[in-house]
Amino acid sequence: MDRNCLRRDELAAFLRSRRARLRPAEVGLPDGVRRRTPGLRRQEVAQLAGMSVDYYIRIEQGRGPHPSRQVLSALARALLLSRDEREYLFRVAGESPPLTAGPSREVTPGLRHLLDAMTETPAYLVDAAYHVLAWNRLATYFVGDLATVPTTDRNMIRWMFRRPAEDRYWTDPDLIRFVRASVADLRAAYGRYPGDRAVQQLVTELLGTSPRFAQLWAEHDVAERRPVVKRVPHPELGPLEFECRVLHVQETDQRMIVYVPEPGSPTQAVFRRLAERVGS
Repeated sequence: MDRNCLRRDELAAFLRSRRARLRPAEVGLPDGVRRRTPGLRRQEVAQLAGMSVDYYIRIEQGRGPHPSRQVLSALARALLLSRDEREYLFRVAGESPPLTAGPSREVTPGLRHLLDAMTETPAYLVDAAYHVLAWNRLATYFVGDLATVPTTDRNMIRWMFRRPAEDRYWTDPDLIRFVRASVADLRAAYGRYPGDRAVQQLVTELLGTSPRFAQLWAEHDVAERRPVVKRVPHPELGPLEFECRVLHVQETDQRMIVYVPEPGSPTQAVFRRLAERVGS
């Protein structure tokens, strides 16, 4: 990255805006001191970031030396920047953003509420490596009661490639396309999170246990996620047909997988009856 790409005015304005939005209590400082303007003081940001007040003031005024990567990382921590904000901070400072250590496995309250509100639609949330993080009550009819499954074994891609080679699953063209897209998505996560041991272990395990996975992995495909129609001969609910939607949650790099039946279809009627049963 060319260090001459530093945009001092934009960097200064961004730091001022992030400083103004923080309350002292959010960063562990006493909240009772009277303040003429909202947010933290410059000397408080400097203290939290472990740098001199004069140096921070010069950065925020758009002057002084080019901030190092260590300084930018310290400012990102001090100002409680999100992943997107941290990336922006580095780019306006003329630096490549640091690699993210691993996929986010935090389920935000908003996503949890959304899952629970989908009372007639099976849905579950996975991280970028397809570890299942949360699910709603209807989803248990398709992925099982994951509360009884060890956390390390709640992985969709592992489930796919544990199916025996003669399973009819591997003769369905729509499901094969879904599998290929999932492997391509996993490869993207493998590249984005090179330091994440769970992703590395999953790929290593599947390369050693599944020739089909090894073949797909060797193709180095990158695929855009598209909806897939699934036809499921459910042992309890009978034959079902629905669109399997994979929705990308951008701020956490997670995916919400939703089973969407056609309006007025027999599958929608089954889902509604199931919702009444689990809600009673």
